[in-house]
Amino acid sequence: MSSLNNTPSRPRLSLGPILYLWPREQVFDFYAELLETPVDVIYLGETICSKRRQLKPEDYWELAERVTAAGKQAVISTLALIESEGELKTLRRICADERFLIEAGDLAALEFLEGRPFVAGHSINLYNQRTLAFLVKCGLKRWVMPVELGRETLADLLRYRPPGVECELFAFGRLPLAYSARCFTAYNRGLGKDNCAFCCGDYPDGLLVTTQEGQEFLSLNGIQTQSAGTHNLLPALEEVRALGVDLLRISPQSKHTAAIVRTFADCLNGDLDLAEGTARLRSWAPSGLCDGYWTGESGYRVGMSVRGRLG
Repeated sequence: MSSLNNTPSRPRLSLGPILYLWPREQVFDFYAELLETPVDVIYLGETICSKRRQLKPEDYWELAERVTAAGKQAVISTLALIESEGELKTLRRICADERFLIEAGDLAALEFLEGRPFVAGHSINLYNQRTLAFLVKCGLKRWVMPVELGRETLADLLRYRPPGVECELFAFGRLPLAYSARCFTAYNRGLGKDNCAFCCGDYPDGLLVTTQEGQEFLSLNGIQTQSAGTHNLLPALEEVRALGVDLLRISPQSKHTAAIVRTFADCLNGDLDLAEGTARLRSWAPSGLCDGYWTGESGYRVGMSVRGRLG
């Protein structure tokens, strides 16, 4: 048996922004369900493509009010790749609203935040203590570690973080690997980015890419490339807690997200064995689980024991 009873302080759970194009009604229903789960922080906003306009900033602000009323922290997330003046204008408008904490997906957001507290998203290249110190001077309150970094790099960064600065770890979901000016989902349909017909909406969890040998390798999500496998750090909860990580991020998927949150919460509380929790998560991961980056291997690999390792 492996549980987390009588261990150091419990990380909080966060829900990352929806990375896919879902119908507006589905988005509102999704958050209504997740408000009933033991998630502590909910990120809201479009981070992939500005053409996805099913929800406007006003809709995300309305959802943020509901999140706050439910006793959870609402954070407004912004685009990871800024490509146009129009996107800058929208970014400026989002940052001008001071009711909610902002997650900066691109460093351009810092110009509009004017020293206010902010979260640095995983798409910002925070790789070393000098970058951490610079962003703290700019108002950094929390950072999400880039997904390609492992536990050794995280341990080094945590040694230098100032008091009051939180670290959030991408703990479950398809890994966000890269962003491009080109929309690969549209390209797959023989369409250009400007006349994409919003075809990414046909793939609520991304479009799988396989190798010539038939191995599921990547997932295309508009301009974003993701892993096919679902990154899972549940087996590493003990070492994550020992390192002093403050939040564990669960990235939304179209099915079973509420159950995934509850599984993490049960394991964190010591009410569920890590092996049983991992088995549950495996059944909800369409292309299997992976954890290679965390252990310093290729990202698609699975190598951790159930307990995790302190290295």
